[in-house]
Amino acid sequence: MRPIYIIFFLLSSFYGFSQLKTPSASTAAEIEQVVGLTEIEIDYNRPSKKGRDIFGNLVPYGKIWRTGANSGTEISFSTDVTINDQNIKEGTYSIFSIPNKDSWEIILYADTDLWSVPRNWDETKIIFQSNFKTNMNNDKSVETFTISFDNITNNDFDLVFSWDDTYVIVPINVPTRSLVDNQIKSIMSDNPKSSDYYSAAVYYLQENNKLDVALNWMNKAIDMIENPRFFQLRQFSLILAANGKYREAIKVAKKSLELSIQANNQDYVKMNNDSISEWSKK
Repeated sequence: MRPIYIIFFLLSSFYGFSQLKTPSASTAAEIEQVVGLTEIEIDYNRPSKKGRDIFGNLVPYGKIWRTGANSGTEISFSTDVTINDQNIKEGTYSIFSIPNKDSWEIILYADTDLWSVPRNWDETKIIFQSNFKTNMNNDKSVETFTISFDNITNNDFDLVFSWDDTYVIVPINVPTRSLVDNQIKSIMSDNPKSSDYYSAAVYYLQENNKLDVALNWMNKAIDMIENPRFFQLRQFSLILAANGKYREAIKVAKKSLELSIQANNQDYVKMNNDSISEWSKK
């Protein structure tokens, strides 16, 4: 028995004290994205195709997949979000999926820090589960599994899963409008500054929402600013135009143009000239 102990000791010493670091077969990735006022973070591992058939083979159809490799995939939301009209509370969830040829089931699972699919799968811990159709990209094969953000606006984005010739899009809505509206309501009730009026007006312009309110607030902001800058007047002109007040918009745009030339800001010079030309035809 003594030689066996010696061999075991040598092997334990070799593996236990080795300082050699080698790369993982599937690289770890952490991606972050701010959508509106919501922070989203995803931790996952990215296996590569390496000439293999992926879906229906390496990743079987009809079985729960950890949506990555090496360890579980996790997603965190800093606010509540909405997926398929279902409210998802802020927090961190594991992402599992059930790939099929024509669709994937995307699952958000309450337990995190998981190595893989839980051996004791608990249906009561499913926070969200819904089908999303698969899309084929016949022009380009994605070598390394990728989770990405696309079509980002202040209020929504697409979470995209891509690998090989397949990709799946999961539209997600974030509560930016309600969060900003609540902030605006609070600030406007407590002695707002010119910057508050200005920021709120520009936000409503960007959202194409409450444009009459935006105009009222921008008027107040400009009245409170001693010497409005060219970029501030640019936004003022855009809000006037959005309210159909083109003659006034042109007048303000010309002032913004004058100041832009003085500041040697060619981007604003062009934007103002283009707008003046467009609004003159209205």
